[in-house]
Amino acid sequence: MFVSFFPQPKLFFSTAIAWSVVVVLFWFFLGEQMGAWFGLPPAAPDAPPIIGISVFWSKPFLWFYLYFAVAVLAFYSFWSRFLPHPWQNWSILGSSLILFITYFQVQVSVAVNNWYGPFWDYVQGIMSKTLTTTNAEFYSQLSSFVWLALVGMNVSVLTAFFVSHWIFRWRTAMNDYYMANWGRLRHIEGASQRVQEDTMRFSQIMEGLGVAFIDSIMTLIAFMPVLVKLSENVTELPLVGRIESPLVVAAVVWSLFGTFSLIVAGFKLPGLQFRNQRVEAAYRKELVYGEDDPDRAQPPTVSELFGNVRRNYFRLYFHYVYFNVVRYTYLQANNIFSLLILAPSIVAGRISLGLLNQIMYAFSQVSSSFQFLVNSWSTIVELLSVHKRLRAFEAAIVGGELPKIDKQYLEQEAEHGEEAATAE
Repeated sequence: MFVSFFPQPKLFFSTAIAWSVVVVLFWFFLGEQMGAWFGLPPAAPDAPPIIGISVFWSKPFLWFYLYFAVAVLAFYSFWSRFLPHPWQNWSILGSSLILFITYFQVQVSVAVNNWYGPFWDYVQGIMSKTLTTTNAEFYSQLSSFVWLALVGMNVSVLTAFFVSHWIFRWRTAMNDYYMANWGRLRHIEGASQRVQEDTMRFSQIMEGLGVAFIDSIMTLIAFMPVLVKLSENVTELPLVGRIESPLVVAAVVWSLFGTFSLIVAGFKLPGLQFRNQRVEAAYRKELVYGEDDPDRAQPPTVSELFGNVRRNYFRLYFHYVYFNVVRYTYLQANNIFSLLILAPSIVAGRISLGLLNQIMYAFSQVSSSFQFLVNSWSTIVELLSVHKRLRAFEAAIVGGELPKIDKQYLEQEAEHGEEAATAE
């Protein structure tokens, strides 16, 4: 799965993480300030945020674009010389472009959050009749959001287009790798299905899940400082009282609670999904053999194989009942959690309408980032089951030990072969 697309995956991802840490730390300690050397200085600490679309061509942003490009090209140059790979343009440069676009989309969300405060305070002033305005001024305020929305929408469309192509290149790399080793793989149970269907499912899941994971990390990095700053306006939490950075603490604790609850409730699901794919494949394989061989797919054998399918599905249904109860209960409670923790500040009149909208939006972004496992657990379960099948499949390439169910299948095939030879 990974060797086909990335050069020496373990070393590659280790160096990618290490290089990312170095680049990020250098940026915060020195790199951001270096922009002043090129006439692109960072914003002053006490400067108000730029409201609207112009933030994306401000000097701090232009310097970040250049810094990111230099960091990526340095990493790409190292790997293209150290260990060239036929898919390195897509696996390195393509992955970097996805990271950048995801970061840009998150910054659009930050810009929208910055717009929320002044706009809703403006609306509150109009409604309380403490502020007089005109239709032209109101439309001007709205236009800032319209431009942000248009940019965000079009970038999302282009991102989806590029990610789809990137994922299909990964599937192509896997397909080529398995076909190059087809002689060792063709005797494994469901070999054709694993090459065609499992690689397709793996790529489709990675398309959505991978981008969602990157988006969660980027959102957390971008919005955590925003939430820390907004926490200055919230003095206490219900039941807890006064604590440092109350909004951040509430978001982390609430998200960890949900994540832990879902992990406990869904602990058995990956193994059952994996087993489900196996029993389905065994049943389908016997029916395929029965199309050409009258001695195969006999009623007792088919009944036994379908009985395995039925038992596994009924177990899945049972375990998904309590998993979904826990999941949907938490998600429903999550809809009002931010209002609950803001209740003392709202009742005391310490926050304005604009600040309330900013806090709720930033809180939802941070908490949803921490809740990646909660929102994606069902998809993760499916990915783990597909990963297990492909890992077992790849064991035959390197001469590794096959899983028990695959061994049983090969033994059954050997028995059928001996019986056929005896009959002849």
